[in-house]
Amino acid sequence: MPATHPSVIFAAGFLTLFVGGGARFAIGLTLKPMVDDLGWVRGEVGLAVLAYLVVSAVATYFASRLADRASPRLLLNAGIVMSALGIALMCLVTAPWQAVLFYGVVFAVGNGMASLAPVGVMVTRAFPGRAGFANSAVISGMCLGQLLMIATLAAFLAEIGWRSVFVWLGVAHLAVMPFLLYALPRRLQSGGPAAAGLGLGVREAARTRSFWLLLAVYAICGFDDFFVATHVVAFAQDRGVDGMLAGNLLAFMGLTGLLGLIATGLLSDRAGPAWTSALAFGARVAVFGLIAVDQSTVSIAVFALVFGATFLVTAPMTVLFVRDHFGMKHLGALTGLITMVHQIFGGIGAWGGAAIFDATGTYDIAFVLALAVSALALLLTLMLRSKGEVEKAGSGV
Repeated sequence: MPATHPSVIFAAGFLTLFVGGGARFAIGLTLKPMVDDLGWVRGEVGLAVLAYLVVSAVATYFASRLADRASPRLLLNAGIVMSALGIALMCLVTAPWQAVLFYGVVFAVGNGMASLAPVGVMVTRAFPGRAGFANSAVISGMCLGQLLMIATLAAFLAEIGWRSVFVWLGVAHLAVMPFLLYALPRRLQSGGPAAAGLGLGVREAARTRSFWLLLAVYAICGFDDFFVATHVVAFAQDRGVDGMLAGNLLAFMGLTGLLGLIATGLLSDRAGPAWTSALAFGARVAVFGLIAVDQSTVSIAVFALVFGATFLVTAPMTVLFVRDHFGMKHLGALTGLITMVHQIFGGIGAWGGAAIFDATGTYDIAFVLALAVSALALLLTLMLRSKGEVEKAGSGV
């Protein structure tokens, strides 16, 4: 069987992330109409998001381990089917436990299987010489999915209702399956970069300082990401922004995210992942500081768009950090573990933002907390510039 061309693998990964990215951010669009219609508090939807992020994190880890040896066709298509089922069932919810089950478990498992970590492993092997740009470009599918799908759904939300949003998202997942069945290889190609050079496993990597710095950085990144993605629309509406404009803010975060991804993908192949990630956290510190002191419509728009530009910057950096510090042999397992930590703390951010709002009536404390931890992440990221620990861990030092 001839090898699948790298561009076809790229297209399959892009489509997978396009649909999955748009679907996972839809909960932020539907948050306020859901709680208003069902008589819930925001913490009950936040609990479903927390469950989603924890379950999808675990699913991503195991899917990434499988990506080191399993069929991409089987892995991604199984994820797409489960995602379609889980997100479509959200149209039926009447009680919080159902949202936790459908969104937080079923959709989460599927979305974790067809997520950026296994796609990143697949693309990194297909484009070993331009891994930074290739991963940024494929992950831009998430940004375009967020932009186009959320903007479209926001335009029709008032007419079709929040329940229909979830039905159409299920249909969108099923629509990409024919291409994935055609494009993805039945088997992994043997050899290649995964078999070359140093390759630390999880236990060996855990002996290094870089491993723990990476986990801390990605925990903070996840906390920031999903606090903002889950609550920015509701926050904007609370501050008097029109509902249509608030929904489009979330969509246009996808556009600025696309621009940020392409720019940092090019930068990372030259400057490395540490400086690129530090730049993103520096921008977060600036906009969290802005929104902590000024919550006018203009400041909210600036906050959303600048934060959006940083939203997925660290995602393609994950494989680069792992490659540079730990080698390629266990790329899937290590990137999956780091992504799992990112997602779990993302759940804490989503649920914690809701809990803070329910307790205080505002997001002010949450913004100050996000500012503080982003500043810490900036410092920790700069400490990841050293690459000398691979050899030390490999020798048992």
